[in-house]
Amino acid sequence: MTTSPMNHWPAYAVAVQVTVDALTVDLADGRSISVPLTWYPRLGYGTAAERANWRLIGRGEGVHWPDLDEDISVDNLLSGARSGESPKSFKRWLVSRGTAGDGVLHHLAGSGSGAVQRELAKLTYARYVYDISPLILS
Repeated sequence: MTTSPMNHWPAYAVAVQVTVDALTVDLADGRSISVPLTWYPRLGYGTAAERANWRLIGRGEGVHWPDLDEDISVDNLLSGARSGESPKSFKRWLVSRGTAGDGVLHHLAGSGSGAVQRELAKLTYARYVYDISPLILS
């Protein structure tokens, strides 16, 4: 049996939407890719206004959020790559904001019992668990 050769065309973003639980990027070829917001904690801890302030990188090879200092490439989204930021860097970023954040994940972590708060304050992605409980619960 023979197979047809695969032509790989570059994928370019044309629109971005960040909801309370997902990042969705619409591509020029008609596809949309949606990933959990917990894959990119800076987006989750950003405010609605910060998440809405985005721009395309180049011809749409990626998306940049200047207020959150976050860049995500379309190739990484398509390959399932999560944020590569180290836990130490992420905690330093949270502290530099002067607050543990006032975005969606911060509000979720602020609800419920202490045990629930601690569990919600743990963001698991890639090979890291970001335990920001001390920053939120202080």
